[in-house]
Amino acid sequence: MGAMSSPPFGGSNEMPAVFPDWSPYQDLDSAARAYLRDPEVALDALFGVLRGASVLCFTLERFVNEVNGVWQEVVICDGSRLVLWHGEDVAPGDGPVGSMTSSLRVVPLSTVTEVGCRRRLTRTSNGQARVDSIDVYLLLSSIDDAVPPPGMDEGEGRTALRHDALRFGKTLDDGGPGQIARLEEFSRVVASLVGRPTL
Repeated sequence: MGAMSSPPFGGSNEMPAVFPDWSPYQDLDSAARAYLRDPEVALDALFGVLRGASVLCFTLERFVNEVNGVWQEVVICDGSRLVLWHGEDVAPGDGPVGSMTSSLRVVPLSTVTEVGCRRRLTRTSNGQARVDSIDVYLLLSSIDDAVPPPGMDEGEGRTALRHDALRFGKTLDDGGPGQIARLEEFSRVVASLVGRPTL
């Protein structure tokens, strides 16, 4: 297998921990093809929902989970919605070898109640501030449907309800400066649209 070819989904679990950098690519198609293991699966699902809508911004994530294999995510904002695609290898024993799930979620921007962006800055030897990690969250008006922890009775569970949130992060080690900057750009575009009439 050549260095440029990628295994079919559910292929070798000996995927490198560091993936190609998608941040130089301004268009979704090129970024997905550079970074995702299964770009055709992702793009087919996403474009089926976008139906010609403009992609204002996007962010990508991919990592290897020791249990399930490769986990991939694309999040797009088209001005009125967030469209999220998530692909994940099926755990051994949960399906035929090489199986993966492909999930799509559409979240209206009107349900985003808060956008938070936390940057960690370090100082270089010449005193210049540099961003070395970024964490972004989008708080939604929907309720997190997670099951209350064991030992908590139903009455306590009601008080522990939390709003659903979407969380994204990049560091110098996981993504590098380009992806940190792109995730910050994504958070700024979404934040600029939240609370305004949708496009």
